[in-house]
Amino acid sequence: CPHGRIRGTCKECGGASFCPHGRRRSTCKECGGASICPHGRIRSRCKECGGGSFCPHGRIRSQCRECGGSSICPHGRRRSQCKECGGSSVCPHGRIRSGCKECGGPTFCPHARRRSRCKECGGASVCPHGRQRSTCRECGGSSVCLHGRQRSQCKECGGSSICPHGRQRSRCKECGG
Repeated sequence: CPHGRIRGTCKECGGASFCPHGRRRSTCKECGGASICPHGRIRSRCKECGGGSFCPHGRIRSQCRECGGSSICPHGRRRSQCKECGGSSVCPHGRIRSGCKECGGPTFCPHARRRSRCKECGGASVCPHGRQRSTCRECGGSSVCLHGRQRSQCKECGGSSICPHGRQRSRCKECGG
């Protein structure tokens, strides 16, 4: 085609591989594409349908240690993240490349902070009040309970930091804190 692609696979030319919704015909949910299962997922990735991507343990086949998945190294780690194997995601400083400040990983902004938490960069985790979005009462953060407290530390909500004796778990002598 004029775009340098095979005509049938060119979106701009209206190739037969694409549906009226602009998606690949085989994976379009609205069109009922052949790759979509009755659960609305890609058939090969659906656990209920027994998709080929899953092993008998219900995990992604390539990432299952028990099945000897191709993404798992001899040390039992993800091959790409194993220092001993020289994984492609490991930087010269021995860290995951994307999270290394020295390597300029995308996790960090020019202010050397986590990009999502940087106020100057407008990080997604920072609310309009300049606080961590999940802990902001005014924004109704996900970590704030109905009583206006940190969900994990609220006695009425049965927070995970509260022991059966009604104390901070880390400070309760009866619980070994």
